[in-house]
Amino acid sequence: MTRDPLGDTAPDTSAKERTKLFLWLWRNYLRRHWPLILLAVVFMSLEGAMFGALSYMMKPMFDEVFVGGQSEYVPLVAVAFFGIFAIRAVASVIQKVVLAKVSQESVSELRVDMIQHMMTLDGAFHGAYSPGYLMQRVEGDVGSITKVWRSLITGAGRDVIALISLFGVAFAIDWRWTLVALVGAPLLVAPALFLQRFVRGNARSARDIAAALSTRLNEVLHGIVPIKLNTLERYQADRYRRLTRRRIRTEVRSSAGQASIPGLIDIMSGLGFAGVLLYGGGEILAGEKTVGDFMAFFTAIGLAFEPLRRLGAVSGILQVAAAGLERIKEIFDMAPEIADPAVPRPAPEGVPDIVLSDVRARYGETAVLGGVTLTAKAGEVTALVGPSGAGKSTIFNLLTRLVDAESGRVTIGDVGIDEMRLKDLRQLFSVVSQDALLFDETLRENIVLGRTDVSDARLQEVLDAAHVTDFLPRLPNGLDTQVGARGSNLSGGQRQRVAIARALLRDTPILLLDEATSALDAASEAMVQAALERLSQGRTTLVIAHRLSTVRDAHKIVVMEAGRVVDQGTHEELLARGGTYAELHRLQSDTP
Repeated sequence: MTRDPLGDTAPDTSAKERTKLFLWLWRNYLRRHWPLILLAVVFMSLEGAMFGALSYMMKPMFDEVFVGGQSEYVPLVAVAFFGIFAIRAVASVIQKVVLAKVSQESVSELRVDMIQHMMTLDGAFHGAYSPGYLMQRVEGDVGSITKVWRSLITGAGRDVIALISLFGVAFAIDWRWTLVALVGAPLLVAPALFLQRFVRGNARSARDIAAALSTRLNEVLHGIVPIKLNTLERYQADRYRRLTRRRIRTEVRSSAGQASIPGLIDIMSGLGFAGVLLYGGGEILAGEKTVGDFMAFFTAIGLAFEPLRRLGAVSGILQVAAAGLERIKEIFDMAPEIADPAVPRPAPEGVPDIVLSDVRARYGETAVLGGVTLTAKAGEVTALVGPSGAGKSTIFNLLTRLVDAESGRVTIGDVGIDEMRLKDLRQLFSVVSQDALLFDETLRENIVLGRTDVSDARLQEVLDAAHVTDFLPRLPNGLDTQVGARGSNLSGGQRQRVAIARALLRDTPILLLDEATSALDAASEAMVQAALERLSQGRTTLVIAHRLSTVRDAHKIVVMEAGRVVDQGTHEELLARGGTYAELHRLQSDTP
């Protein structure tokens, strides 16, 4: 049993199960390319047949020309040899180009489908498996099977046809010599089966280590600032070095196993050649067989062992690919628990109320909401305040169905959120959070997010409203400036204003603000707060805030503690009643 990053263990699969995996690959990603694959097989077969033609031409070349002395056949034999090599060259080029196209297109389709499927899976999936592991599934595992169909098709086309033609020539010359040449074949069976299992086990280990390396690299590159501040460069480098050493050992073992299968075929070849020399040498010396027979036979057998070696190597490639394909199929077999209803209701129109009625939720075994009831009225600003861990962010996750409630009911405009399609539900929301996620694209693309229906006038309107135009002239290329990875070329306040412009352009009836100004300096906060106030007009707005000064003007403030609503009202009402809110306000007022 081997450790699997996407499960507890990865048991060895049977030949039948591996066959099912490759059939799945064929049905979903290769069958659509069957005309090109058939074309490649035709040219491979032509290339393979030339091996037999080459060996056959040895007999007339030696018997008629070199031994028989019939010089008039020299031009014919020369032209025949040139034709064989020319046909082989053209067929080889065509089949390689065609297979490259099939390979690249099918692999690209598989990777795109895999990423698309991963994005449909729930937050629990992405919380359980790190980005590094998932990147390795998409890149490493898919990459490990890219050679499979090329090797299989090449084996089925060129090498099998080559073997048929070559052994056909060999049998035609002397079937007994051919059997002697193959005397070592039965000795390959047991070692080959052992080596296949050895290669498959090491391939799984290699994939696991590669995933761990991807995870470590992802953490280092995303955590470079704390690594530098804590002088952890040596520590992180040592951790990465230990993993690379493990990978080297595993890859070397796997390569040794893969190389051993063709090596066994070489041993069989040596036994075969020695046997034929001992058995057939006397017949040649006695004149029972001609020199042409000898040269044609040995050319056929000699050429046959190279396709045999390649077909033997296919076995090792299959084992490596099977290890990756198991993980790929495992991901495709995962289904999201949060899905569209069987009979969806349309999303509400206009600016809706949001109502939570006795909602309970948990993450795993940990209860996070214990019967929350609250209403956010249409067109008003409702603030959620309270200590960390009170359940405020969970409410946002529930509203957008990133998680589902254990019990209770959540409605938006009298429509249950579980009664709408996920796409329709999420199109009701715009979200501006403390960590404004920007993509490594231009500023323009980060605002329009692929939309092509945005006019210049509309774009300018949202840029002005979000105060993006205040810093736009300072950027080297204006809207076409690359913002860098995660918006690293912009300041925190600038990133927030870009996120607000994005939300304005999205123009949804509900706005969720999650600590949108908590990490900003006073000047940036004032600018962003003004943009947020404009953004919230005419929308149902929910705000999560730790700094009470940012929500004192909210229509209603909901105070949460330990997953429950403990009080609600306006700023003045809550202060007058005392309690948790008044205590939070006193603590923040006393903080310098």
